[in-house]
Amino acid sequence: MLAILLPAMFSGCFGEEEIVKISEEDAAYLQPWERSGEIYDNSDVFSRVSVNGSYAIDTVRSVYVDVPTITAADGGAGLTGDAVVHLGLWLPVIEGCDWEAGNLTEECRVPVIAEIGPYYNDGDVDALTPAERLGRFLIENYVPHGYGVAQVSVFGTGESNHCMDLMGTDEQRGIDAAVSWLGSQGWSNGKVGIIGKSYDGSTPWQAATFGNPYLATIVPMSGLIGVHELMWRNGSMEARGMIMHNGVYGSFGIDGDADDVDNACEGYMEGYINGPAAYLTGGMVDFAGNTYWTERSFLGRVLDNYNGSVYIIQGMQDWNVDPHMAFPIHQQVADAGIEIKTLAGQWAHDYPDRVSGHSSQGPGRGQEAYPYTLRWDWADEMLYWFNWYLKGEGEAPILGVEMQDNRGGWRFESTWPSEDTNYLEIGVDTLNPSGALMGPARGSITFTYGPFENDTYIAGMPTIHISATPHTTNNGHIFVEMTDESGIHLGHAVMDLRFHAGGRDGVATIPPFSTVLAEMEFMPMDVFLSAGESINFIVTQTGEDYVPSPAASGDYSIDWAASTLTLPLVERTCDDLFQVAMIEYGEELGRTC
Repeated sequence: MLAILLPAMFSGCFGEEEIVKISEEDAAYLQPWERSGEIYDNSDVFSRVSVNGSYAIDTVRSVYVDVPTITAADGGAGLTGDAVVHLGLWLPVIEGCDWEAGNLTEECRVPVIAEIGPYYNDGDVDALTPAERLGRFLIENYVPHGYGVAQVSVFGTGESNHCMDLMGTDEQRGIDAAVSWLGSQGWSNGKVGIIGKSYDGSTPWQAATFGNPYLATIVPMSGLIGVHELMWRNGSMEARGMIMHNGVYGSFGIDGDADDVDNACEGYMEGYINGPAAYLTGGMVDFAGNTYWTERSFLGRVLDNYNGSVYIIQGMQDWNVDPHMAFPIHQQVADAGIEIKTLAGQWAHDYPDRVSGHSSQGPGRGQEAYPYTLRWDWADEMLYWFNWYLKGEGEAPILGVEMQDNRGGWRFESTWPSEDTNYLEIGVDTLNPSGALMGPARGSITFTYGPFENDTYIAGMPTIHISATPHTTNNGHIFVEMTDESGIHLGHAVMDLRFHAGGRDGVATIPPFSTVLAEMEFMPMDVFLSAGESINFIVTQTGEDYVPSPAASGDYSIDWAASTLTLPLVERTCDDLFQVAMIEYGEELGRTC
């Protein structure tokens, strides 16, 4: 296994031995741990490929793609039968290739990389202008290497008509139509990849639900595997959950022109109802034939239908799109037989190569890992990935997880949590909790574990199973934060006690004075602790931006003797770390390397 071979490759740590650079003649693909001696262009706001392509960039084309699957039953533009999605398309200039010609030779056919989202003309430039957030990165790096790049507006945004229905069925159909168009043109080699961050990182998952034969790879960056999955966790709602649809994105389709009537869709109206309803219940509100949330849940259909590859990119300090959108998703995708790699760094809601975002993180939110978060090799990494999965060129990337710990160290794992994880089980009563009664008017309960005898990695999703007895029909809500000795945030877990078994299926109520075991799981974390350090736990009624529902606001007592903390631990040393390009590990790493 690769993980066993890595220590020998990096023995002696860094800066002590001569770095040997591998030339392009010796290896077409440099693995991440082979790039430390490479020099990349860091003069722009994003990373650049180390070798520029040879093709010029042609003039942008404006394209409207018909979506015949939108019918009168969908309302909006389906009533007139003219539903379209709009895209801007950049192609390389290849000698002897006329893109408007019907018959093109094999040498003229190129794969397409698409970014699909709601922001063109709505909070950003139009789809025919390279967008600073990602479009310019894609166009300037990859069109010269023989790729087409498309910027696509989802329904109800930019120049696309119909309804802005926040990742609903109509939007998914529009995305699928764009993929089919891009893959079926005479100039296309039949392979399409989709990449993007946040909302634009959710459209790749949407596209993959169809099993479209043209879709060869997706690169979701802080993307949603489902809307309800993001905004509710164990029945606990994020503050934005109730108003996210129409309060944020619904207005994108309303701009005062004659096309506003196209937004008269059932999905648009359902958002007003399902947000508050989910706030009250904490669940999917899937009774009486209501499918609003299930339509917006993607992962199950991806696992069933998708035939391409996946490259997840996730900020481990992203609390806008939480890291549970990447883990344990990585392993679930791998178990389905889908080739997958994940790049997980200690940045927030950002790209792997943006100085402005990485440098602005606060304590416990990525500050301790900066500047080692910056990946100036990211443009090359994506080129290698696209070359293999969209062109069939180069070498197959080694699949697994590039993980960065909270103090900056990078390592490669065959999966995450690692197969050699040791799960340490601890009775919470042995940690001397400071109280046993919790509720909205109660103070916090604290306890401490440690000190650790050796350098330790907590790498995975710790669990804390709490025996709780609600005193009223208002049940209860619980939030647990883990910090280091100085109070720096390491991770957190949250739960509405009605969802004490975890997940999205709860009970209507818990009878007063009935005891339940609240099986709480922390958000994914990769934390390094030096020998002698301890971890602290603070239990409160709520925290971060979670809002307890009206049915989860009562007092409850805790039996700590029946409660258990489990820590996922791995043994790793400096020899297991690799150094990324352009940055030398220093004292900030928190260990001697």
